[in-house]
Amino acid sequence: MAAFPKTSTMLKGILGKKVGMTQIFDAEGRVTPVTLIEAGPCFVTQRKSFEKDGYSSVQLGFMEVAEKKLSKPELGHLKRSKTPSLKHLREFRISEQDDVQEGQEINVDVFNVGDLVDVSGVSKGKGFAGVVKRHGFAGGAKTHGASDRHRAPGSVGAGTTPGRVFKGMRMGGRMGGKKVTTLNLEVVLVDSGRNLLAVKGAIPGGKNGLVVIRGAIKDKKASEGV
Repeated sequence: MAAFPKTSTMLKGILGKKVGMTQIFDAEGRVTPVTLIEAGPCFVTQRKSFEKDGYSSVQLGFMEVAEKKLSKPELGHLKRSKTPSLKHLREFRISEQDDVQEGQEINVDVFNVGDLVDVSGVSKGKGFAGVVKRHGFAGGAKTHGASDRHRAPGSVGAGTTPGRVFKGMRMGGRMGGKKVTTLNLEVVLVDSGRNLLAVKGAIPGGKNGLVVIRGAIKDKKASEGV
């Protein structure tokens, strides 16, 4: 593999795996709830340019697996960039001037303590849920003869006009299992030796779930160069 620098100062993004939640105490004894993420190492498996592809981005790969667990097209794609057999591939938009090359290794030290990040993952699947759990409905009356309306949705449509239920009506159904992004989480700990990243608060998904960490898009300090 080509000898590229291990990290890029331009790319503010990495893939990781949710480890779980814990808490960190500061010097004054104040507790901070944090989520630990095993972030990286990732490899740049493809570089896209505006001239060739119409936009500029890099594709990162994460989590090495045995070659037999990948298809031949996937293996061919990875061998072209001379990277290991990687399970997860995700794209990150970058500017055309960013110095990131195929085969380059990206580690957790692209982030620093105090940075704000956006974390995306797939939320926990809850199966079928009613309107009280799924949408926060108050439910029906608990007294005055109401014996089976406590968690019912109530009326869902009009009468003769329009004579149907509108699209988007909040009703019972499958809950969870969707992409969720939590914005502006503060980086509390960066451990390059163990590829660990600790962010303040909770992130989407269950343990061992894949997460995408990016520099916060609504970070005013970063956009103003403070």
